Amino acid sequence: MQKDGAMGTKILLVMPVPFREVDGQLGFDEQTCEGLVRWAENFDRIAMACPTLPGKIAVNQQTSDTWRSIATLPCADRLELVPLPYAYKPQVFARTYQTTRQRLRAKIREADYLCFAIGALIGDWAGVASQEAIALGRPYAVWADRVEYEVIRRTLKNASFKHRLRDAILLPLMKRYHRYWVREASLGLFQGQDCFTSYAPFCNNPHCVYDVHTQKSDQIAAAQLEQKIDRLSLDRPLKICYVGRAADMKGGIDWLRVVAQLHRAGVNLQATWLGDGPLLSEMKSFAQKMKMDDRVHFGGFVGDRALILETMRTHHVFLFCHKTPESPRCLVEALVSGCPIVGYGSPYPAGLVAQHGGGSFVALNDWEKLAALMIDLNADRGKLSALIRAAARSGQLFDEETVFQHRSHLIKQHLPPGIAL
Repeated sequence: MQKDGAMGTKILLVMPVPFREVDGQLGFDEQTCEGLVRWAENFDRIAMACPTLPGKIAVNQQTSDTWRSIATLPCADRLELVPLPYAYKPQVFARTYQTTRQRLRAKIREADYLCFAIGALIGDWAGVASQEAIALGRPYAVWADRVEYEVIRRTLKNASFKHRLRDAILLPLMKRYHRYWVREASLGLFQGQDCFTSYAPFCNNPHCVYDVHTQKSDQIAAAQLEQKIDRLSLDRPLKICYVGRAADMKGGIDWLRVVAQLHRAGVNLQATWLGDGPLLSEMKSFAQKMKMDDRVHFGGFVGDRALILETMRTHHVFLFCHKTPESPRCLVEALVSGCPIVGYGSPYPAGLVAQHGGGSFVALNDWEKLAALMIDLNADRGKLSALIRAAARSGQLFDEETVFQHRSHLIKQHLPPGIAL
């Protein structure tokens, strides 16, 4: 069912999330498919313009995503798919720039509302769409779920010399253009407080929003919450978990350092990391070296979302060591599951628990202080129980239908509809 005022409205979304061939048809990862269904609840028609993952890259690419054919969505008849070149190499971007720019200009003319998700520089068609909207005098919303140039800067030390040299040249340009597109936008939609804090000074109309894919039905039931707290009081093992990619920016080695420190301090614990990625083999080796094989479980990629949420519901702490200014949905999912978020502090996690609590944080990279915090929480199970209750209350603020409706309302409120001539 469509919301009031949805009839006759068409929104153009230019996003970096790639199309991928699924059973001979274009597909998206499961969460993007769910997002399209929510967009269709708020707009009559949706044009989705995204790069198309080449077959060779799709075969070789490591991924934790579950892919789904877009044609199977209930709103498929109201979707217009606009495949764009996968152009993250300079030569491909240069070769396809003019034709893609002209195609985006035509799609901008056809749409009532415009929303562009910036994410790179070379190959960033959302940036090109922003330039075209500016040239046409069309108001647009800019969307960002992380501060890309800052993410790259903080992870640059682990890159090859060739990539470090390339990024040393591109990062200042990326920063300048991203801020320019934000400044020219009529509406800024910034996912979480990290993005909002970074971009708001350069935006005339900034808003902190959230991009979550949990439902009201995903929130931990009151009976299960009480059972979890009751078991915690029986001096059972402290259950720690994390769900996400095993990558440098997620701080996997710091996470293990914290667990190892707890183990050395005599804390009876069980730790679980669900997710694959380039750092996974190094993390497993580290756990073996620290003689924690029997205390740390690496579950690898888990495609069953129900199992992921159930893992969080049955664990006492969602321990995280994120090193970059991003807005990961796993923290929201943890709160929804009544699993308090404990880790490196930044505006994003602090904003999630600002109203009801459910989180505790230390300074970035201070894994020793984080370990001390975890030891204290384990020793004071009453304090940890209160944190679990607060996390469940904070989780009730986040569900997919509400956050998409809020974002759509902002677009309709602040972007006057109209077709450029």
